[in-house]
Amino acid sequence: MNKRINRTQRNYIIVGLCAILVIMAVGYAAFSSQLKISGTSNIANNFIVKITDIQSTVQSGGASDAVVPSYTDTTATFHTNLVSPGDSMKYEVTIENKGSIDAVLKTITKTDTSNSAILFETTGVNEGDELKAGESTTMIVTVTYNPAVTSQPTDLESNLTVELDYEQTSGGSVEPGPGGNITTIGGQEVEIVSSGDGLYEDSYESGRLIYRGSNPHNYIEFNDELWRIIAKEADGTYKIIRDRITMNGFLEGKRAFDEINHRSTAKNSYCQDPLYGCGVYAAVSGEFSSPSGSQKGTVTEDSSIKIYLNDDYYVNNINSAAKEQMTSHSFNIGAVEYLDQSGAEADSIAKNIAGEKMYKWTGNVGLVNVSDILRASTNSLCTSATTSVNGSNECNSNYLLDSGTESFLSLYYWTINAYSSESGDVSFITWYGFADSTSRAVFSSRSHYIFSPRPVVFLKSDTTLSGEGTINSPFTIV
Repeated sequence: MNKRINRTQRNYIIVGLCAILVIMAVGYAAFSSQLKISGTSNIANNFIVKITDIQSTVQSGGASDAVVPSYTDTTATFHTNLVSPGDSMKYEVTIENKGSIDAVLKTITKTDTSNSAILFETTGVNEGDELKAGESTTMIVTVTYNPAVTSQPTDLESNLTVELDYEQTSGGSVEPGPGGNITTIGGQEVEIVSSGDGLYEDSYESGRLIYRGSNPHNYIEFNDELWRIIAKEADGTYKIIRDRITMNGFLEGKRAFDEINHRSTAKNSYCQDPLYGCGVYAAVSGEFSSPSGSQKGTVTEDSSIKIYLNDDYYVNNINSAAKEQMTSHSFNIGAVEYLDQSGAEADSIAKNIAGEKMYKWTGNVGLVNVSDILRASTNSLCTSATTSVNGSNECNSNYLLDSGTESFLSLYYWTINAYSSESGDVSFITWYGFADSTSRAVFSSRSHYIFSPRPVVFLKSDTTLSGEGTINSPFTIV
């Protein structure tokens, strides 16, 4: 994902110092007064430039830390005791560019209330300094009890501030992603882009944000595993999918979408060939119909994969903390139709979504939608499920169709959507995602075949995240 610098590309670091003089027993002769200084470095926004450390490094005279310096992504705090004139303490504040855009320190603005008993200096950073993506710099803050003081100070307080104004490096090799808007993902500010890998406004559903591209920064640690964020839904919830779990077709937890003869035609008139399974994820009320109406009938029983995911996997494989972070949600389980008569030019992702939305199931664990996979591609040729079936690589540039970096890796995993065609008689087929060294596509398969279920769940809308979404620094739920 691309993160921004000013309002768009600007990041402020504030160093604020509050100095309080506490007068002790006698006067200057013994100079027993003790100057207590508290300092805090604040970053107004926690994207791009962050504070990653603070250390007290040099102590002079009777100076000491009142408390151990501490920091978060956005703050660094220190408290100093200065006993006599000449006492001083230095603090090293580490500032790191955690984004993908080179930054430059445009201005340093210092403000204080002119307490003559306190000398305050910053070194290590200067206007014009470049802070490249992935690199760090150190600002040294020195606080000194003025050695020229010859009488008891009368000014008991001083507020000291340093403002560091970072901007994108002009002409840098790494440009911010096009877009122009900022949103929040779990409280983290993230840029909405219009090309390349990153977070996009969904072109098909208003208020929905989706990740697209080969490797957007949408990794999230959930259930002590790596998952990927598919979307921030219009209702504020987060749709996530477990990261890939396949090699050469040998799958962790591999299973049929619908086991042989799991659902009989007596109770499920839509399911015409139970020997090959049935492609509908869950029972529905009334009739289940393909979008064109070429095939329809009752589905009164759940698929075997739905039963496994919600009665076994959810109960035994999702830990208690993760269950608290999840929310039950509706899944679109309608059929996506392959236009075998009208042709690919008549199909569209909008039609695929409409088919999915014809039927819904609400529960804890589902599977990915066909349209989620199609929308994740940044290839302009990926225009529909029919296009994907007829081709082989139109839906590449797609993290949901990532088989890994090794040529021998292959990816097979079930979607939640039944397959249908204009010609009908395909009730036993389900859509699945496929990738190998040469192809990226959604295809169809008999439901009794053994592929992988990549679980999909929804996180609550009030989820708060830290981290950056990369594989080495995934989002974590806080």
